[in-house]
Amino acid sequence: MTTGARTPYPARPRRSRLRTWLPLGVAAWLVLEIWLLTLVAGASSGLMVFLLLVAGVVLGSVVIKRAGRRAFRSLSETLQQQQGGVVPGSPGSRAGSEGNGLTMLGGLLLIVPGLVSDALGLLLLVPPVQKAVSGYAERTFERKLREAAQGGFGDVFRQVRIHQPDGKVVQGEVIRDEPDTDKPQDPRPPLSR
Repeated sequence: MTTGARTPYPARPRRSRLRTWLPLGVAAWLVLEIWLLTLVAGASSGLMVFLLLVAGVVLGSVVIKRAGRRAFRSLSETLQQQQGGVVPGSPGSRAGSEGNGLTMLGGLLLIVPGLVSDALGLLLLVPPVQKAVSGYAERTFERKLREAAQGGFGDVFRQVRIHQPDGKVVQGEVIRDEPDTDKPQDPRPPLSR
């Protein structure tokens, strides 16, 4: 039974800033890319823009292929060392295997058509920039993990329970009708009435 008092609906969770601004940022980025390409086409020619875009795709493909090979080589060396095999590699081979993810991201940005994405892709290929971006990403990831670990399982369970489709909790009681123990019960229910 209910008392007739309405419970307020739970507040809708706030939208994250990323979900709010990401679509606007992507649209602005696309407009900027198109505007820059039309400026370059107006200053030189359409053929020059086409060659720039093709050069970005080729260079990005080479960068991604090279980083992928380096990552695969690093993986196979690690697996051989774990199996007990001796790897006669140079001492600097392990140092070059770091940053493959950012190198691949730089290559992917080179492949994406546009001058701003090409500039960002080339910037990600510079080792000091890779190191700075990698350190920032690692610190951010660790901070998010610490924030998530502070809550514990009780908070997670409560959050899951609160965010059910309707979000309502109906209080009540269960009443069971117990059969009379005075009358003997037939072990099987009747087939027809």
